[in-house]
Amino acid sequence: MREQFNDMLKTAMKAGDKGRVSALRLITAALKDRDIEARGAGKTVTNDDIVALLTKMVKSRQESLAIYEKAGREDLAATERSEIAIIGEFLPKAMSDEDTAAAIKAAIAETGAASMKDMGKVVALLKSKHAGQIDFGKASGLVKAALGG
Repeated sequence: MREQFNDMLKTAMKAGDKGRVSALRLITAALKDRDIEARGAGKTVTNDDIVALLTKMVKSRQESLAIYEKAGREDLAATERSEIAIIGEFLPKAMSDEDTAAAIKAAIAETGAASMKDMGKVVALLKSKHAGQIDFGKASGLVKAALGG
């Protein structure tokens, strides 16, 4: 993924696409920060870590977008929308509601979850198998409902 970021950054710079260059620089800067943090802990950054970082960046921008739209700042909202779209290009395709429900049923069956006590196991399994594909804010409510909570 790192090579892909750098290649796309070079392409955007050659094309003179300032918005894309800016967004890709944000990604590479955040990735460098994560690398430094991981090196300090004696770890390496995996592709799953990169997907989690990108997901966090999108979520942050979505929150900012909502604030800008509420305040009537369309210029800033447009920038956030553009960055969300560019960062989203690198994320796995989001699962549909039906696919999410099926993944939750499969995770419950695989973990043998029977009550709310097992919710953590189910969510952990979903995160390991479907990172970046499921909105875990919604999924945790669906898991809770499936487990009778």
